[in-house]
Amino acid sequence: MFFEEAEFWVLVAFVIAIGFLIYKAKGTVTGGLDARAAKIKAEIDEAQKLRDDAQARLAEFQLKQRDALKEAEGIVAQAKAEAERLAAQGLKDLEAAVERRRRMAAEKIALEEQKAMTDLRNAAVDVAVAALRRVLAEELDAGRKAALIDQAIDALPPTLH
Repeated sequence: MFFEEAEFWVLVAFVIAIGFLIYKAKGTVTGGLDARAAKIKAEIDEAQKLRDDAQARLAEFQLKQRDALKEAEGIVAQAKAEAERLAAQGLKDLEAAVERRRRMAAEKIALEEQKAMTDLRNAAVDVAVAALRRVLAEELDAGRKAALIDQAIDALPPTLH
């Protein structure tokens, strides 16, 4: 029978040896696989933690970016309002300066007109006095001249008071 054959006993010895190897290696193999599984699980957990941390930072940076954009928009709006206010103030100041210069020019023109009128009157008086002197010198006799001088002297006291 087959219990008597050497190949059967070699097979039995082989199966026992393999069984013994599996029994002894089972703890080592499963321990190594468990350790490897634990290491992989730890790496996955670490990757998940890093992913969550990255998402939290991304959300934080997006919030900061939105806040910065709102602040920038506020600054731009404030700058526009300030520019408009300064432009309006500049226009107002320019209009006031133009009005002031116009008024000064009108005053200067009025002064020049008065000066011109005074100069014209003085020139007319000078011409009239020169013409009168000439007329008096050429056409009046000595008696008439003396009478005019006496009249002028008599008219002085009421004009001086």
